[in-house]
Amino acid sequence: MMRGCGNAAKETPTRAFGWKSWLFLVGLVAAVFLVYQPAWHGGYLFDDNQHVTRPELRSLHGLHRIWFEIGTFDRYYPLLDSLFWFQHRLWGDAPLGYHLVNLALHSAAAILMLLILRRLKVPGAYLAAAIFALHPVNVESVAWISELKNTLSGVFFLSAIFVYLRFDQTRKLTWYFCAFGLFGLALLSKTTAVMLPAVLPVILWWQRGRLSLKKDLLPLIPFFLCSAIAGLLTIWVERNLAGAVSELANLTLVERGLIAGRAIWFYLGKLIWPVNLMLIYPRWQISSGAGWQYLFPVAVGILLALVWRLRRWSRGPVAGILFFVITLFPLLGFLNLNFFRYSFVADHFQYLASLGIITLFSAGATLLLRRKVIGQISGVALVFVLAGLSWQQSRMYADSETLYRTTIDRNPECWLAHNNLGIALMEHGQEAEAMAEYHAALRIKPDYAEAHNNLGVILLRRGQEMEAMAEYQMALRIKPDYAVAHNNLGLVLVDRGQITEAIEQYQTALKIKPDYIEARWNLKIAEIIRSKQPSN
Repeated sequence: MMRGCGNAAKETPTRAFGWKSWLFLVGLVAAVFLVYQPAWHGGYLFDDNQHVTRPELRSLHGLHRIWFEIGTFDRYYPLLDSLFWFQHRLWGDAPLGYHLVNLALHSAAAILMLLILRRLKVPGAYLAAAIFALHPVNVESVAWISELKNTLSGVFFLSAIFVYLRFDQTRKLTWYFCAFGLFGLALLSKTTAVMLPAVLPVILWWQRGRLSLKKDLLPLIPFFLCSAIAGLLTIWVERNLAGAVSELANLTLVERGLIAGRAIWFYLGKLIWPVNLMLIYPRWQISSGAGWQYLFPVAVGILLALVWRLRRWSRGPVAGILFFVITLFPLLGFLNLNFFRYSFVADHFQYLASLGIITLFSAGATLLLRRKVIGQISGVALVFVLAGLSWQQSRMYADSETLYRTTIDRNPECWLAHNNLGIALMEHGQEAEAMAEYHAALRIKPDYAEAHNNLGVILLRRGQEMEAMAEYQMALRIKPDYAVAHNNLGLVLVDRGQITEAIEQYQTALKIKPDYIEARWNLKIAEIIRSKQPSN
């Protein structure tokens, strides 16, 4: 992003695509689908079964609940869940269709990035689109079915920017309302799109070198209000439905700043050197008393001060880095997120934020190596290297066992991966191996309720009722509102002939989770058994 280019963008219309541009787009889309081929037939991973529409929501009434009943999910992304609902109508539980839709949306996001950069006349637009489309940090967002929320929201986010730039050029209200509508669709897909009204002024400032209150800022007030409403709703949902507060409530503002500073450099590092990517990174130990941890936020401040000093030469570095940091802001630790229980960083967090750094790099490299054959060769070589790394990374998402074993290899202390690997092994009947993984998870995190519950399942299968009961009771001491453990404890109590106590456990499970079909079925069976018992 160079200063002179931004000034020209308003005067000259974007030239039409020629045959070379169309050939590039066809090749780019083909490359995306080819690179992700190892993940095409990947099954459901991690929380995919919570996203692919549950049986009780597959009717039209279920679609109504998705939109108008907050609490149906531990999030409120109704457009996302409506797309999952519609996809289930098309291909049911078969994962291939979900993967292909995600690939198509990611390809569309890369094309929109190209269109935006061409409209802004940013050098290296084609290189930037190719890097974004094929960079391995985006594999998590594209190969993981649940992250449809990233690609779907990303398409609407970028569409809103593209249309708003059209409004800025013409000042026609039709374009303004269209951009506002697209922004609303982005928010209904994933709330991290709230930062769009904060990055639009950055783009406009880059174009003109100044901001006008009347022309640039006042039109964004409705966008900011919409962001505030969506943000507050998401904070409420994370606190009341996703359990985010209990894990992070004791962090001070200083400690959150330490997380943010370190996270910014972490994401920059993974963009520049995308190796050892994993589903769940080690969770940092944050301490306001450790002096070295302050180096990260201080270095961020120095970087921002440096690029600000360089703005007279070029506004591009300031704009690119501000876009990156602003878009990341909701995910830097200042807000409580459920995922922070596992790690403070994740590849999918920087799906949109990476656009700023990728654009900055591509523009800078293009300007430095303009009209040099070595520049073109280097650009092609870089894209091929990234494609190869993404192909290798997408293999990690081929199945649950591969995903969790790879995660454990790279992060041995990941208790969640040990537990989830145990679940995957149980599905293949490997009880002994699964038990070992549950024990590994509990060695790392003794208060992990889910691992206690899963261990209880194996013990009950082996006829060790007392040991299984002890595990379920431990899970409930740690997590009293754990509906699955209440249901499983009920099963043990039925086997022991304690029918009344079992019914109480099933009823508690249903009070916590009214749609819990298995608990409702077990409750009916227990009530039938009790009705046949002789009265005292």
